[in-house]
Amino acid sequence: MGSPLLADLGLPDICLQGVRLLDPCRQRDGVADVWLRRGRLLLVEATAIPPAKIPRLDAAGWVLGPGLIDLYTSSGELEDNGLSAGRETLTSLAAAARAGGFTQVGLLPTPLAGTAAFPVLDQPEQLGRYRRRPGDPRWLPWAALSLGGREEAPSPWGELARAGAIGFVARLGGAESLRSLALVRQALEYLRPWNKPLLVWAWDPTLGGSGSLYEGVWALRLGLKGIPASAETAALARLLEVLRSVPSPPPVHVMRLSQARSLELIQQAQAEGLPVTASTTWMHLLLSEEAVFERGYDPNLRLLPPLPRAADREALIAGIRSGSLGIAVDHAPYTYEEKTLPFADAPPGAMGLELALPLLWQNLVETGALTALQLWSALSLYPARCLGLEPPSLEPGSDWVLFDPTHTWTVSAATLRSHSQATPWLGKTLRGRVLHTHVEEESKR
Repeated sequence: MGSPLLADLGLPDICLQGVRLLDPCRQRDGVADVWLRRGRLLLVEATAIPPAKIPRLDAAGWVLGPGLIDLYTSSGELEDNGLSAGRETLTSLAAAARAGGFTQVGLLPTPLAGTAAFPVLDQPEQLGRYRRRPGDPRWLPWAALSLGGREEAPSPWGELARAGAIGFVARLGGAESLRSLALVRQALEYLRPWNKPLLVWAWDPTLGGSGSLYEGVWALRLGLKGIPASAETAALARLLEVLRSVPSPPPVHVMRLSQARSLELIQQAQAEGLPVTASTTWMHLLLSEEAVFERGYDPNLRLLPPLPRAADREALIAGIRSGSLGIAVDHAPYTYEEKTLPFADAPPGAMGLELALPLLWQNLVETGALTALQLWSALSLYPARCLGLEPPSLEPGSDWVLFDPTHTWTVSAATLRSHSQATPWLGKTLRGRVLHTHVEEESKR
């Protein structure tokens, strides 16, 4: 989303005066003047002075940081075919990402339910479907580890790696899951020369069953079927044992962490030197399971893994502070009809590319739970390291985001760029909004 403060001025050059610079790569958090030329960063040094003739804009209180990176998110249709009203397309997804400050977006290979026209990415020629227009975020397509995303037959890993897949996804949980870890171990051995990350959701569907909240007081109080914590921890422990058995494995990233014990297992593996990273989703950092009661069984709070217990949520926040975890949006742009069901019957997931940064800043940075650098690092530097990308930094010619933490706005169909309104914050007034997102074109990088 373009900012009227910048895009509509029509000026070839402009100086943002007194903007707060956040650069996790250099651990920099300070105020400086920034010189822009046609949207490109030219000067970001506090001691340097742009030419006097350049127009100035008072940017006091605004934040300028490197472009954000989402590790994994879901789209819907490739283009608007007129047959699925309200369905997310690559065009609307790009607009939502820009509105949220994301300049690079990892795309999961498996489409949301009901998008059969968007087949699972398991063939190299399918990578060509992710076309982008100038100014759109860079798509980072994940390929399915197996044919169809759930069969035991491997997809053509070497061809997909050569064609540009960012990595491979092994679904161990949910309806479309691998039946054993054998294919994962085979991939860990085969993918070593490519050094492509393996993205794994460690979840045991036989333990998770049809539950919708973790076992405990709130599941009982709400009359919802509970899920044992071992649905996540047992699957994760098995995965890590397989990883330990493979000499010099490629990087492994564990997605959707939701429990303190899971974080302990990840930190132990990291201390051993295993090439494993992990992330939790932004909503698991903001809400715990009692929110389902407080918000009247809102089906947009139906997630998988479920919302964490309060103590687990605090542990996940501590994992962000320590640098053990990154943050993913895991944007799931369901339509109104798909999510308007009884809580336990609603498909798990919610949209969030446009909401993650404002809500995380408001609820974690402004409360002191995280520093601004810790949050920005978890949304930019950490994902870049997980994906083997160049570390994002505020250098001339880099991607950048301008964010106003004090801007208030109401979440509605009129203010959202995503076609989805599947969020518990619909109709709520938020504080904090991205003013401008600049994606540098490859030819200029």
